[in-house]
Amino acid sequence: MRNPLNPAELNAAMENVHRAGMPGLFAEVRDGDQVWRGAAGVADVATGRPVTADLRHRVGSVTKTFTAAAVLQLVEGGQIGLDTPIGRYLPKLVPGARGDAITVRMLINHTSGFPEYLPYAYASLKAYPVIADTRPQSLDDHRFTRFDPTELIEMGVTAPAVRAPGETPGVYSNTNYLLLGKLLEEVTGTTAEQYITRNVIERAGLRDTGFPAGPNVDGPHSQSYEAWFGMIDPPRDYSVYDMSWVGPTASLISTVTDLNRFYSRLLAGEIVSPSSFAQMQRTVPVVSQWGETIDYGLGLHPMEAPGQSTFWGHGGTVWGAGALAMTRADGKRQMAVAVNLQRWNRLDSSGKPQPHPIDDALAAFYRVAMYG
Repeated sequence: MRNPLNPAELNAAMENVHRAGMPGLFAEVRDGDQVWRGAAGVADVATGRPVTADLRHRVGSVTKTFTAAAVLQLVEGGQIGLDTPIGRYLPKLVPGARGDAITVRMLINHTSGFPEYLPYAYASLKAYPVIADTRPQSLDDHRFTRFDPTELIEMGVTAPAVRAPGETPGVYSNTNYLLLGKLLEEVTGTTAEQYITRNVIERAGLRDTGFPAGPNVDGPHSQSYEAWFGMIDPPRDYSVYDMSWVGPTASLISTVTDLNRFYSRLLAGEIVSPSSFAQMQRTVPVVSQWGETIDYGLGLHPMEAPGQSTFWGHGGTVWGAGALAMTRADGKRQMAVAVNLQRWNRLDSSGKPQPHPIDDALAAFYRVAMYG
């Protein structure tokens, strides 16, 4: 059932997220030709500068859809085989039996079995996924660190595997997408970022989306406040940060308008072919970074509520910044949301993140935005 946009309800739901403790958030919701853009709260808690709906923002793992689309374009052109072993392309990075067993598809849908490299790169996060035993000081240590992606990949590839290749549920891991970045580089002779910019970002007609050239976000943007489960109190601003720790897995900067435009064109078959997009929608169970099992396709995942249409897109978080972009399967209804605080849930005595009013308020906003 088609629900028209209700600006009053959307504004109220967004304000509720701010009142629940989110410093600032902004969004664009589209329904056919109708467009609503809104913002609530502040972009800078020190100055009180308000957020606006046109700000540029770090969108985290929403980047993965862009990277997956770039790989699928090369699959369409016959330069990459989706079910070809990665060792055929990157024998030095993934040598031996694992290189023969792990396919390109397994990297894109997180069923390679490679663990997350982050606990090996960030010393104070080495206890991950036991969050209570992690500490946030590494976030400051690496604010201006220029990581070599090959070294990060080696950390993930040489660490103990979390699954056998192809086994489900898979385990979400940025190691997979750093390898896809190297695959793009190997096949195209240019960097992953340059290839994605020319063949995905520019093809989608995005004017305010790109990979950062340095630690700053160019143009008007919000600060990015990280709480690390209450261990950083008050939350610290990480908007100035060298993003080489994630590269083509999660470093994109975009706007909510550009994200909606991208997913609209992706679903319409304008970025990859309809048959490639059908491959992207083939999901497997994957354990997320925070322990929940989700359905995951090739660089995107579904969201659905009982009795409602399915939406496709991706969420993302980096230090202090987060985004979620979802488009209904028919392409008509879209939501893109950006927030400027991350990991706001404090831990209970057992070390598990406690529910926070922000969680319910955000979920309520998503419902209004997606389903009316």
